[in-house]
Amino acid sequence: MKQLTKRACLTIALSGLLFSGLSTAGQVVVRKSSESFDAFAVRDQVIKDYEWQEALRMQQQIQILQSLPLGCLPMAVPYRYFTCNGLAYRPYQYQNKELYIQIDQPNGYKPSR
Repeated sequence: MKQLTKRACLTIALSGLLFSGLSTAGQVVVRKSSESFDAFAVRDQVIKDYEWQEALRMQQQIQILQSLPLGCLPMAVPYRYFTCNGLAYRPYQYQNKELYIQIDQPNGYKPSR
């Protein structure tokens, strides 16, 4: 009987831990019914915030140079690109300017630094 009671207590304790973990999944905001609330505006703001964070994340992954560092070597195969200190850059025309976007080394070629 004592073992059955211990199992029941253990089951209740584990269930309580499980449900308490599920209840902390999000933020709860309580408003008075007299306060105005526009759910669509909140949704639109959340979408804008998400898009902004994605744009920042993508911008951090792309390295764009306005001019190449000294000592870069021009390469022609398999396409025109430059290799500088172990990194590769491909030229890109933007608003009548030539910019350089960092790319992976073509064909898996990794020059020594």
